[in-house]
Amino acid sequence: MPEQGGSRQNVTFPSNGREAHGYLARPPQGVGPGLVVVQEWWGLTSHVAAMADRFAAEGFTVLAPDLFGGATTHDTAEAARLKRELPVERAVVDLRGAVDHLLGLDGVVGDAVGVAGFCMGGGFALLLAAAEGDRVAAAVPFYGLPPDPDFDYRGLTAHVLGHYAEHDRSIPMDAVDEAAIRIGEATDVRPEIHFYPAGHAFMNDENLLGTYDALQARIAWRRTLSFLWGHLG
Repeated sequence: MPEQGGSRQNVTFPSNGREAHGYLARPPQGVGPGLVVVQEWWGLTSHVAAMADRFAAEGFTVLAPDLFGGATTHDTAEAARLKRELPVERAVVDLRGAVDHLLGLDGVVGDAVGVAGFCMGGGFALLLAAAEGDRVAAAVPFYGLPPDPDFDYRGLTAHVLGHYAEHDRSIPMDAVDEAAIRIGEATDVRPEIHFYPAGHAFMNDENLLGTYDALQARIAWRRTLSFLWGHLG
């Protein structure tokens, strides 16, 4: 079922010769590091916008691209279809356009941004970091990995902080460990990985999967802020 109100778009930006859309949130002081927030498979929902606002309140200029072109849902079957039909290459192009847009905005400090992604977006956070090299200084995937388990991470130079769940049926801990090993073998990066006694999507307080965990979400949030400021501040 589509979400009431649809996608939370409030900005457009160029992406490989076409126009992409997203949600932009600025910090209260108007100046701060850039951060790309990558949506879950539900789309650019009010929850994603709320996460962008939370990061902005902490001092970041945040852009959450709309990878589904306006579609949102709270239905798992529909979300799976939207994710399945999303061309990975096009999504990465839109994310790279978001990096361009952020770095061109007045008030964004530094010559690199961070990226944080959730579920599907966690995998895209790593894809973007590998594609953009030193223009992404910090990558924070939440319970997400690239769709290709043999993905070549050689372009990645960002510091990586990964948040994963011990009771995640879709992303086993062994798969996370294997991805961390592949990153270490292909690059000079040694990912910092945390496993939480929770299920998939434990950060999502809309609790669409019944797995939201307020305590683990607070712990992951504090670690994320410390990590981002440590590498972007």
